Amino acid sequence: MNNSGKPLEKSRYFDMSNIKGDVFGGLTAGIVALPLALAFGEASGAGPIAGLWGAIFVGFFAALFGGTGSQVSGPTGPMVVVFAGLYAALGGNPSLVFAAVILAGFMQILLGITRFGQYVKLVPYPVISGFMSGIGVIIIALQLARLFGHEPDGGGTIPAFTAVPEAVMNPNLIAVAIAALTLVIVFTWPKRLASFIPGPLAALFIGTLASVFLPGAPILGDIPTGFPSFVVPTVELDSALVVIEAAFILAVLGSIDSLLTSLVADNMTRTRHQSNRELIGQGIGNSIAGFFGAIPGAGATMRTVINIRSGGSTRISGMIHALVLLAIIVSLGPFASQIPHAVLAGILVKVGYDTLDLSYLKRAHKGPRWDLALMALVLFLTVFVDLITAVAVGVILAALGFVKTLADDQLAALLQRLPRHSSEEEVELLEQSDGKVMLFDFGGPLSFGAAADLGHHVRGQTGHGAEILILDFSRVPFLDVSAATAVETILEDAEDSKKTVFLSGMNEKVSNLINKFCNCDNTDLVKQYETRIDALKSATQLVSADHKAEPITA
Repeated sequence: MNNSGKPLEKSRYFDMSNIKGDVFGGLTAGIVALPLALAFGEASGAGPIAGLWGAIFVGFFAALFGGTGSQVSGPTGPMVVVFAGLYAALGGNPSLVFAAVILAGFMQILLGITRFGQYVKLVPYPVISGFMSGIGVIIIALQLARLFGHEPDGGGTIPAFTAVPEAVMNPNLIAVAIAALTLVIVFTWPKRLASFIPGPLAALFIGTLASVFLPGAPILGDIPTGFPSFVVPTVELDSALVVIEAAFILAVLGSIDSLLTSLVADNMTRTRHQSNRELIGQGIGNSIAGFFGAIPGAGATMRTVINIRSGGSTRISGMIHALVLLAIIVSLGPFASQIPHAVLAGILVKVGYDTLDLSYLKRAHKGPRWDLALMALVLFLTVFVDLITAVAVGVILAALGFVKTLADDQLAALLQRLPRHSSEEEVELLEQSDGKVMLFDFGGPLSFGAAADLGHHVRGQTGHGAEILILDFSRVPFLDVSAATAVETILEDAEDSKKTVFLSGMNEKVSNLINKFCNCDNTDLVKQYETRIDALKSATQLVSADHKAEPITA
């Protein structure tokens, strides 16, 4: 549907109107993806060729079946971090490791079918910023020892950090020199040259050539070529929990990563992606990748941006990106075997740096401290615990923080002496009552956070001077049990202190719930009015009739 409510014309599945731009965009994205796929494959533990096949399978099928035309998919930092941990935990057993990848793909398809995509936008930005920055820290940490020609002992962030002192004390100087050269290239490559040859690709060629003329740094060695063999997935009882947990993390993380990239693509192309179809496409790509021993992937932000800027706009560009890598892989073996580990480590350090949300970190001190603390907590949990715990804790705390802020605002508005949007007549009537009539305006749905303390605050506000309390529900479309319980508390307190309560402006749904849920023994103390002006007029007349009398009980 468009903004006018009219249905959009059904477009062709393969839109050939931008074929020239799609070809150039896919070609450029494929060239950029080459060094990244090799680096991610090496970092995952499955080998650089697994990274290339991951880029091919996920890139092709996610584009073919996905819902974001300009998106380019393949191995990404967050997915590789999780996959590397799984690979280490299962001892590199292909049938178990890739069973998790296949299961993750099936889970993504299920998430798309159940329309999970619409909920990703509910994840607060500080949580997204925290876990993305945490991923960046992990990627960098895992490469630190490799920059000095060493390998970290075991997987995970802590072993990666503990391996650094030994690597620094006993460096491979040639590897250090090649790593330094790579870092200089990827961080300082001129933008005017990047349109012809991307910085990571230049670093890959220059660093490898330097290694050929200056041997001594650890290199990848022989890389198998040809079509990958079929992997038969198996799940053993003692490892089933690890496989299922890893699959779930890969599925959720890959879905979030892909849909965030889809939002970036939407902003650049002024289009709107189909989130649920995108999840199905990503799931198909990952499940096929798992059957052929390729590492999983997701929508890749940098490659998508490069594709769009190079002219790509439809699914054809993502498919061409994969076909370019397939053409390269046929003749890649002899060259790839000479690539030093230090070159790929340097490229991944730049990837990790780009993953850090530096834009938010530079401005975080200007925003709410709670958001900064939440982001820092999620970052810490991502690096030192795990991603799911980090995101789950972050979302829960963000929700509780929002409810607390909303509750404070609702209570502050409710307890004002003169409620917001009061008319001149209502103000005059309240002034005439000389504090014996108090009006409480529920400005909208009452959150459970505000409802918890509502009775206490109303009790403290009314004191001994008020004789009639008016609870106005004119702008309340519905109540939940928490709010109904709070209203019941107010009615019970009023009954104990012999105060009269006027309920005004209730719609049928709210009235039915209060009448059924709230138990008040003395119903003579509770009266209902259609509008709050009617309630105010009646209350003012009652207190004016005998202002010296005891609290009204009629």
